[in-house]
Amino acid sequence: MSTNDNLLEVTGLEKHFPITRGVFFKRKVGAVHAVDGIDFSIQPGETLGLVGESGCGKSTTGRLVTRLLEPTGGKVVFEGRDITHVSTNTMRPLRRDIQMIFQDPFSSLNPRHTIGSIVGAPLQVQNMPMPNGQKRAVQELLELVGLNPEHYNRYPHEFSGGQRQRIGIARALALRPKLIIADEPVSALDVSIQAQVVNLLDDLQNELGLTYLVIAHDLSVVRHISDRVAVMYLGKIVEVAPRDDLYSEPLHPYTLALLSAVPVPDPARRDSAQRERILLVGDVPSPIDPPSGCRFRTRCWKAQEICATQEPPLAEAVTGHQVACHFPIEASERTGRGAEAAREAAAAVAEE
Repeated sequence: MSTNDNLLEVTGLEKHFPITRGVFFKRKVGAVHAVDGIDFSIQPGETLGLVGESGCGKSTTGRLVTRLLEPTGGKVVFEGRDITHVSTNTMRPLRRDIQMIFQDPFSSLNPRHTIGSIVGAPLQVQNMPMPNGQKRAVQELLELVGLNPEHYNRYPHEFSGGQRQRIGIARALALRPKLIIADEPVSALDVSIQAQVVNLLDDLQNELGLTYLVIAHDLSVVRHISDRVAVMYLGKIVEVAPRDDLYSEPLHPYTLALLSAVPVPDPARRDSAQRERILLVGDVPSPIDPPSGCRFRTRCWKAQEICATQEPPLAEAVTGHQVACHFPIEASERTGRGAEAAREAAAAVAEE
């Protein structure tokens, strides 16, 4: 393992999808900068939440870490071993330790196969020891995730969305992995079922000592399950902090705007800062041609000339709290009056 005992270390990770023209002689004319140089680490037993709006590169990051996609640049180190460009054959044994839970619990399950064969497939591929046979091993996994073991011979269409996601979780747990990447694990489920699946993931982590990278756009879900949270915008990580610090004292303007949009169901708990949203104007810039300097500057009310010319590094502002911003949010801007001033400044950016 690496010297600082991180289970996973990601350094300068990049994924650029080429844009080509021509039928026979494809000529590269550009690239989509889906992930454009990100750094983060996860310690054993920790849950890191990765949040951001659609199209920011969250899911691509998850697929790069699991090596379902080949990185364009950077490094992925798992347990001290560089797995960035290892071959398929070399990666196969490592699949036991790195598994993924996919967003859509229906499309990720083969409708032609029974639940027994779907959950049992990893056991066969990896030649896992099964003293009591594959059927019993799969039934134990189904029982572990709260499903009836007798449903071994049923097909995916016979289950609800929440049950199908539990099947996906059982498949990910089959090899007893050390790291699980959960890509929007509850976004396709009803709100009434989301809490059950999140609580299941929490219980499994405590029981099996799992480490999670949870990818989500719902800040409420991330707050419930994460130890630390990383905020992503247009292929870049703009803020990383312990969960409570990020939610109580956000330092990046984008993070403040995201948190202002989180609904608070209890009217008695809503203060003026939470009632009024900071509306970000305009669309997210194209990842084909991202802005110079800070990528958020085209929508930021605090942007100045330096933001266009110099890209802010992800640096530690306070202990354990990193932010990539030339002008981080101050305490006064988190109050009702400060948030109101931020909204007025955001409106001024829209007029420009």
